[in-house]
Amino acid sequence: MKKIILMIALSVFVFSSCCDEKEVKTEKEIIINKDSSEISNAEHQVMATLWFQKSAEAEAAYLQTYNFAKIIFDRNLKKDRFKLKKKKPKAIITDIDETVLNNSPYNARLIENGEHFTKESWTKWVNEKKAKPLPGALDFMNYAKEKGVEVFYVSNRSVKNLEPTLENLKNAGFPFADKKHILLKDKTSDKTPRRNSILKNYDVILYLGDNLRDFDEIFKYSEKTNRNDFVSVHKDLFGTKYIVFPNPMYGEWEKEAYKGYFSKTDAEKRRMRIDVLEKN
Repeated sequence: MKKIILMIALSVFVFSSCCDEKEVKTEKEIIINKDSSEISNAEHQVMATLWFQKSAEAEAAYLQTYNFAKIIFDRNLKKDRFKLKKKKPKAIITDIDETVLNNSPYNARLIENGEHFTKESWTKWVNEKKAKPLPGALDFMNYAKEKGVEVFYVSNRSVKNLEPTLENLKNAGFPFADKKHILLKDKTSDKTPRRNSILKNYDVILYLGDNLRDFDEIFKYSEKTNRNDFVSVHKDLFGTKYIVFPNPMYGEWEKEAYKGYFSKTDAEKRRMRIDVLEKN
């Protein structure tokens, strides 16, 4: 009788253990499936945003770039000191987002919610006026002001976002945070007309940005041309007239992977990102 009871007890224990194991396994599968489905839309953004927010290398890269920009700024400022021709006042043109202001918390929200960029969510973020200065940005812009050089902020934020953008820059301590010096997007993302309007009255000695289109529209993505070829052609301008900042989160470079088709499904874009990688 004792043997029978023992066998029954063991059978119950084994069955119970198997059930528990199956439940745990099933629970893990649910969690894995649930997590992957929730974050799949923005999973590729995680490492880029994590690097941008948390790595010492990102902070060092910005400080290094602004320190170098200061050296080039001083050199370019002295260039025509002894020229006899009538001189225009000096200016620099800078982008805003991921050049002077850090919007990575917005990207973090997209990741957390498994969402993509939308005008509505972006406008909500901009209206919060929470973007903080990137390392070195504030010191550099105020240094330019001390040297008598005006700063123009040329950004593809919508003109509808002018007031919160102005407030954000001003509250963060940036100089020239006013309607004259902030030129936002109206009808076109091409910054050429806005840059030209500044060049009419100013001698622009330096351009700063995280996207090559911040410098020249020739760097716009096109299926017929290779942006890297234009970089090679204009290589002498980088580090002399153009100062580039790292932005692994988004930019014109994304279009290279998607061939300009942002309307592709998430699965299609995931595949395209992998396919475009060089494996040899």
